[in-house]
Amino acid sequence: MSSRSSALIIPDSLLAKEATGVLREHSTDLLFNHSLRVYLFAAEQGRQKKLKFDAELLYVAAAFHDLGLTKKFSSENERFEVDGANAARQFLSAHNVPEEQVHTVWEAIALHTTPGITHHMRPEVALLYTGVGLDVLGRGFDEFPSDLREQIVSNYPRTHFKEAFIKEYFAGFARKPATTYGTVNAGVCERFIAGFKSPNAVDLIAGSPFPDSK
Repeated sequence: MSSRSSALIIPDSLLAKEATGVLREHSTDLLFNHSLRVYLFAAEQGRQKKLKFDAELLYVAAAFHDLGLTKKFSSENERFEVDGANAARQFLSAHNVPEEQVHTVWEAIALHTTPGITHHMRPEVALLYTGVGLDVLGRGFDEFPSDLREQIVSNYPRTHFKEAFIKEYFAGFARKPATTYGTVNAGVCERFIAGFKSPNAVDLIAGSPFPDSK
């Protein structure tokens, strides 16, 4: 088996298969294909960087990373990333996965839209972030092997992805825009919700009820 073909393999453990089942049941075709591309991009990035990572944990993180956008897993007042992380925690705990590994997956999902932090963390956390960054924002596009990228997209197409993903992404937290404060998603809400303005840290500091010393 060539290294290129092996790079296209999805983990086939029972845990991974059940994670795929959850993703297939509760996500759209767009999110399903996106999640599998994210895993394959992330895993190849890990191989290129010669990182030691747990492919099964990375796969579960990729499978669950956007489930917080779906009705089944969306909470009333948590960030969608935290909703997905909590769903993964429940899933992994039910399969008696050690807490340290559960926490790694939780962190990977909770931080997958947070810039500037994940590259200092465990490989699975860092790789989920870069895999998402490549598929959604094109970060690292030119550095990723073009033949492998084309094979991945052929297997898991990006049909009208940009426009459709923006719609599904926003729909996942449109009813709770306050949860996006301090995240990249605040800008999405400002773009699509008339009159919505995310709080500014300067205003919050100036308006603090804690008085200055005299």
